[in-house]
Amino acid sequence: MADPSTFTEPPDSPKDSPQGSSPGSPGTAEVDRDATYRTIAWRVLPLLVICYIVSFIDRTNIGIAQQGLQRDLGFGSAVYGLGVTLFFVGFILFEVPSSALLARIGARMTLVRIMASWGVITVATSLVQNEITFYLARFLLGIAEAGFFPGALYFLSLWFPSARRTRMTAVFFAGVPVSGVLGSLMSGAIMDSFGGVGGLADWQWLFIIEGVPPVLLAGAVLLWLLDGPEQARWLTPAQRAAVRADLDADQRRKGAEGATDKGHGGLLLALRDPKLWIIGLCACGAYTLANAVSFWTPRIIAEAGVGDVLDLGFFSALPPLLGIVVMLIVGRHSDRTLERRWHAALSWTVAALAMLALSFTADGVTVVVLLLAVLAAAHYSGLTVFYSIPSIYLGERAAATGIALVTSMGSFAAAASPSLLGFIQHSTGSLALGLQISAGIVLLAVVLLLVGVKAEDLRE
Repeated sequence: MADPSTFTEPPDSPKDSPQGSSPGSPGTAEVDRDATYRTIAWRVLPLLVICYIVSFIDRTNIGIAQQGLQRDLGFGSAVYGLGVTLFFVGFILFEVPSSALLARIGARMTLVRIMASWGVITVATSLVQNEITFYLARFLLGIAEAGFFPGALYFLSLWFPSARRTRMTAVFFAGVPVSGVLGSLMSGAIMDSFGGVGGLADWQWLFIIEGVPPVLLAGAVLLWLLDGPEQARWLTPAQRAAVRADLDADQRRKGAEGATDKGHGGLLLALRDPKLWIIGLCACGAYTLANAVSFWTPRIIAEAGVGDVLDLGFFSALPPLLGIVVMLIVGRHSDRTLERRWHAALSWTVAALAMLALSFTADGVTVVVLLLAVLAAAHYSGLTVFYSIPSIYLGERAAATGIALVTSMGSFAAAASPSLLGFIQHSTGSLALGLQISAGIVLLAVVLLLVGVKAEDLRE
């Protein structure tokens, strides 16, 4: 994970407004803002990123487990694809309600609830015996994980004002490619080492072992994280007052924008805003791309001639390594230039071209892994920049629910694409046509983003 302290202010970004002392906040001008937010970042971000890594591992370990499920239970590509789809069905149905519940019980308790429940369900997935129980387990996992992403972003908004939040979000997003590296290596090692131990299959041990960490992390979040600077005894009174002054200045600015109808401070106003729906449709392309990277990478590598499960985990871990480096470079450049649309659009275009190239590559592990590395790097870069757009465009009050709505819209594509790719592979014996269709969806999202969202909509 990148050092949060290395994320410096972009040029022309005023350090004292709103970060400096604001009216009505005497005694905060002498506080070192950079040091204060660096302290908060090191206190909050490591645990939050670890939770995000574990959530993606538990969501996508089904890709490594697929071989064992096919061997022991006869689950083919169509069954696997529908199982992935049902995860997103549960996720879609409960994403917004889970985010609404956040307002009642707080961000910290929301994260505790979500992690504990998804850990229990991951362990219970080891008891799957047939297609029905497999579908039920995936559906319940989607329900359990719903709300984690917008809840985490909302949690960051409780600690960091908007001018500093994008860099913190970029560090948070580093958990996605890190999960791809660690998840593939760990899942492959577990299945290679534990198969047959205690009479359990390798895929059963996979779900049992990887279901325990989120339950333990739920306890860590309960004990370690707090719902705002007022509760932070590890900050001095002056630092707490300075952070609160910065956050209040953000709220006043958003409130003034909403009063002039230029902001998007209320949920109903956001729902009536056509650009929110355009951003949500763009998310369909982002999630189609995410599925290709997260769920189908092991299958693509296996079809390239890698049969050993340990080798499969190793090769599946290589593409996210490049993704981590490129994502941080693109994210920092986007922050430095305060440009979002073209950074996301160009990243997605490269990803679509990589998918098209993969569809015409029949074999050769080296070529396939290189193309998957380009695909992963472009995906992670585009995703990081894209998800800065809703928080820039929407007002503070609508941010959590607005992000949840955008995520839900994207999840419709995430729900449909696995079944589509599974059906296409089952019917044609190849993923080529499915990858080509997915690339077309991503390119449509590029056009929609550039045409539907104007540069002036994202002034920071």
